[in-house]
Amino acid sequence: MVNSVITDVTQRIIARSADLRGPHLERMEQARSKGPARAHLSCSGQAHAYAGAGDDQQSMATGTAGNLGIVTAYNDMLSAHQPFERYPGLIRDAIRAAGGTAQVAGGVPAMCDGVTQGEAGMELSLFSRDVIALATGVALSHNTYDAAVFLGVCDKIVPGLVIGAQAFGHLPAVFLPAGPMISGLPNDEKAKIRQKFAAGEINRAELMAAEMAAYHGPGTCTFYGTANTNQMLMEFMGLHLPGSSFVNPNTPLRDALTEEGARRALSLSALGNNYAPVCQILDERAFVNGIVGLMATGGSTNLLIHLIAMARAGGIVLDWQDFSEISAVVPLVARVYPNGLADVNHFHAAGGLGYCIGTLLEDGLLHPDTLTVAGQGLHNYTKEPKLKDGDLTWEDGAGHSLNDKILRPAKDPFQPTGGLSRLSGNLGTGVMKVSAVAPEHQVVEAPVRVFQTQDAVKAAFKAGEFTDDVIVVVRFQGPKANGMPELHSLTPMLSILQGRGQKVALVTDGRMSGASGKVPAAIHICPEALDGGAIAYLQDGDILRVDAVNGALEILTPGVLDRTPATADLSANQHGVGRDLFGAFRNAVGTADTGASIFGV
Repeated sequence: MVNSVITDVTQRIIARSADLRGPHLERMEQARSKGPARAHLSCSGQAHAYAGAGDDQQSMATGTAGNLGIVTAYNDMLSAHQPFERYPGLIRDAIRAAGGTAQVAGGVPAMCDGVTQGEAGMELSLFSRDVIALATGVALSHNTYDAAVFLGVCDKIVPGLVIGAQAFGHLPAVFLPAGPMISGLPNDEKAKIRQKFAAGEINRAELMAAEMAAYHGPGTCTFYGTANTNQMLMEFMGLHLPGSSFVNPNTPLRDALTEEGARRALSLSALGNNYAPVCQILDERAFVNGIVGLMATGGSTNLLIHLIAMARAGGIVLDWQDFSEISAVVPLVARVYPNGLADVNHFHAAGGLGYCIGTLLEDGLLHPDTLTVAGQGLHNYTKEPKLKDGDLTWEDGAGHSLNDKILRPAKDPFQPTGGLSRLSGNLGTGVMKVSAVAPEHQVVEAPVRVFQTQDAVKAAFKAGEFTDDVIVVVRFQGPKANGMPELHSLTPMLSILQGRGQKVALVTDGRMSGASGKVPAAIHICPEALDGGAIAYLQDGDILRVDAVNGALEILTPGVLDRTPATADLSANQHGVGRDLFGAFRNAVGTADTGASIFGV
């Protein structure tokens, strides 16, 4: 039996979404019935489509085994995406051997939030998700594909690809990951060194040496931030092959999974008997399963925005209350940095996603009967891939945790509720990642210091101005103001203050990195300051209460909302590093609690 709260939330989502979901599915059925346009193209059009296909030209012109589109986010800037350089060749060979053809349909941009953290380029980061969705639409617009595979891993890339894939939801879609880099300098050691640098205790050369030891090769960063949360979601929601998320790059098993994923995508097309389009896989139950996975593993706060935007692309309407109610009944079963000391390689070795899904299924916390790229039923995702004598097979997982400091059963979890909390009160609505916040730090009542840039916070810290308990407020950081950048570069200095014994919290209408967590941070505050939200009325010395235990976000000082709200000169955020190009996005973007997207509901 599925937990009653999970069932009730799912039914509420279905009812809320009916007016959008029905028309979306009708459009997808119309697109399916028309089929790909290859046979209907003019001879000139077909020749253009096949001219670059080399030995596959004739097969594409006359064959019926299907044509697979590859949408790739490959670049050399992201270590997680560098392995995708080899994927098109692997995919073409695998599909050719199966009698079909494959083409790179198009590329999408992929930026690294680690490189842009604390820099002007970060103001394009959230908007890049919707650019990726648009680029996916362009890639598939030739309408010559029977199915598609999507190559993407990191923060905005997977959500953008999912949004774009749902515009072509009549096509089957398999997401092919690259896997995490092998473990380097432990993440907790890296964090300590960053704090020492922020405190002036070590020099930049020592910091650089530590960072290079942490980020040292191809693959996803090994902490459990947004990129690895994306990979978790693709398994919980049924778009990865089972057990494929955390297999290291450039290994025989990784290559075998890539080849099988391509074959699987084409096998699910309307040409065969196992038609499974993405619009059928990503239904309301799949999104609820994704939220359960997010809570059970203490995943990235960024997904509180991305999942809403991803769902709306398929006509499904989620809200933060859904997340909050699910979090209240879903236990935290994993501890991966920053929620613990283990990295994702340790997590995978301890039983990984197969164990997580298995224990949550046993406890009735997941919908077990969803359609996935691996077939009907989420039980397929309790299995793990093995390469035996060159053949890829799936075997039953361990069935128990191999390290109870990293993974625990749902009946004996690390904590009884999920890793994220919704906060609301007279300051507005926001969210907090609580899985990494110690209990003694989950309630903070203190005077505020108000800033309008993160650089001003850093300057105040360097000047030694934070000597008492403080709630740092950074406003005019919302999607309409400047694209809602992550403020993760504030984490080391706020951690230092907390380590000194001060009560400290962050409140912002911006975002934090999915890797943040030890300092309580009420983020994504809605309405944002530029929309006249209550955060715009605060002044230094006002008392706030940030209460993750009771989900409260309260201004305690009387009369605050009787003031004239602050305004900000945002002209410096309009130009440079590509920001000139995104004025239309800032003007059209929705609120954080509706997905912070430029696409209408």
